[in-house]
Amino acid sequence: MKWFLDVLRGMVIGLANVIPGVSGGAMMVAMGIYDKIIWSINNLLKSFKKCFVTLLPYGVGMVIAILLGAIGLKVAFARFPLPTNVLFIGLILGSLPFIFKQLKGEQIGWQGVLAFILAFAIVIGLRIMDSSNPTDVELNAGEVVKLFLLGVISSATMVGISASMLLKVLGYYEVIVTGSIPALLKGLTGGDWALVMHNVGILVPFGLGVVFGVFAVAKLIAFAMEKWKGRSYCAILGVVAASPVVILMDTSIYEGFNAVIGIASLAALVLGFFCSLKLGGEPEQAET
Repeated sequence: MKWFLDVLRGMVIGLANVIPGVSGGAMMVAMGIYDKIIWSINNLLKSFKKCFVTLLPYGVGMVIAILLGAIGLKVAFARFPLPTNVLFIGLILGSLPFIFKQLKGEQIGWQGVLAFILAFAIVIGLRIMDSSNPTDVELNAGEVVKLFLLGVISSATMVGISASMLLKVLGYYEVIVTGSIPALLKGLTGGDWALVMHNVGILVPFGLGVVFGVFAVAKLIAFAMEKWKGRSYCAILGVVAASPVVILMDTSIYEGFNAVIGIASLAALVLGFFCSLKLGGEPEQAET
């Protein structure tokens, strides 16, 4: 049962990673597994078996959710934009009790307040900078290097920043998330190997960049949590607080609003909130 719940938690993280404005790192905090995942990543080479077993169900859930999310969420956002977005607002709001619990007794000071304001402002600023993006790229050596660097930058999701939002700002969200992933699955099921190879050429360098960046960022997170835990959680709180604002700033989600959509959205909000509380709880630490 625990393994199954960890797969579900991984799916929540994976879904968050494909939604602009929602942070996978914030969802890890919400579910009480942030410290455990960071510890396992940092100690993967030292205690490979233990850390691999810890990370495996989360990884399985993330892969499933990202593959399905790239297709399913595209449809859900198109057909039910407000309820779908509000569902994730509920998931985000459900993380607040856990974050406040982490801040209890920690030193915050003016630095913590500043960290909150800066994190909040950065997320809102990224949303304001968002613009229309291309849906495909022509692969060459320079583009491969760029995709790798984008993967490294996107690993910043572990510190509470939305990877998808970064990709949208940098013009590659549609290329990678809603473009290459569905196209790869379409090529595999239809036997179109040219389409498969083109999209593998996009996703592999990006994925390698994410893996490289995750290990580098995890070290920074571990250091920050050890030295400035309270202030680090203030920054995460800023990202979490800004995420619902970012989602609601998209005026297109209100198109066709009526009473039925309003009721469905309210139900989605409550469902997301209680799912976040259920999947959350006390923070879990890996054994040392």
